[in-house]
Amino acid sequence: MSKVLEGITVIEQGTFITGPAAGMLLGDLGANVIKIEMPGKGDPFRAFKGGLYSPHYQTYNRNKRSIALNTKEPEDLATFDALIRDADVYIQNFRPGTAERLGAGEERLRELNPRLIYCAISGFGNDGPYAGRPSYDTVAQAASGFLKLLVNPENPRVVGPAMADALSGFYAAYGILGALVERGRTGQGRRVDVSMLEAMCHFNLDAFTHYLSENEIMGPYSRPQVSQSYVMECADGKWVALHMSSPEKFWQGLANAMEYPELLQDERFATREGRIDHQEQMIEVLKQVFRRHDRTEWCRRLEAEDVPHAPMYDTDEVLEDPQVKHLQLEVSTEHPTVGTFRTLRSPVSYDGVKPLEVTAPPVLDEHREEILAEVKRRQR
Repeated sequence: MSKVLEGITVIEQGTFITGPAAGMLLGDLGANVIKIEMPGKGDPFRAFKGGLYSPHYQTYNRNKRSIALNTKEPEDLATFDALIRDADVYIQNFRPGTAERLGAGEERLRELNPRLIYCAISGFGNDGPYAGRPSYDTVAQAASGFLKLLVNPENPRVVGPAMADALSGFYAAYGILGALVERGRTGQGRRVDVSMLEAMCHFNLDAFTHYLSENEIMGPYSRPQVSQSYVMECADGKWVALHMSSPEKFWQGLANAMEYPELLQDERFATREGRIDHQEQMIEVLKQVFRRHDRTEWCRRLEAEDVPHAPMYDTDEVLEDPQVKHLQLEVSTEHPTVGTFRTLRSPVSYDGVKPLEVTAPPVLDEHREEILAEVKRRQR
């Protein structure tokens, strides 16, 4: 595996998703990530499905080592301090003020290690009227305006994965990498702050740009209408997605695949502007035609005509897709106590070498003796 962050030590004191996601992304690039957890229970995400090794926990904690420390205890605090002195990065995603109560505030850690990159992930920021409020994924999606773009107003439900959590972790890792590059020039550490609200507002940049430049407030169908995106049910009850964009050749190819040459002769659909203005009517036409064949046949026809499409897979179907198999996206390893661990590798390759190696998420306190031995060697 290409370990571009080899030699970088990350101390992650994260829980649930945002902090652990940031740590995992750095671990995927080869950093030595040490996860600090509370004795007995560890990261609360461990117990979300019974036991202390839930799928929720597994998702964001590969390529790490675990040690349980209660920093309110003098001996554990001394171990924590020793780890910080030799670390490059520290990550926490506590509410503002919590890190200070745990002895892990920036000012204290900076005294131990002036070169430390200190990353604090919060819900709403470190100050301001909402700073002390709890924030979870749905809260951040809603507060940023993003959730309004996902919810079908005819059947309002929160849908999709924990995007705000995962993306906040991604932005945190992005900020940490920038600080590491700068430290290489200056020798000085930095504080990196990321709030879930800021992360999701930035991710929702397209909607804000439309509002700020055109005073246009986007809704859940705004972008799909302009991008001419569709999802169609096939004869076998499976679905296919189309993203027709602007080139006329795609629409001609679709008409050919549908054996419906008169589609583009209809004055409603003859131009891009017409198709945008009459999207609902286009959907009704496509619905009737796509019910004539199963998904496999439609994918064959669409591929033959070079139409941008994909089967709308369930998760298990993705892993059986020939391209996914070719890319070797699924990787696995053996853990001495939990057995086979399967996951998806990092999407980033260096010099054409796919990162196929992975270590399983640690059980609680799994690496205590190993980490303590390393601390003692450095103190000699």
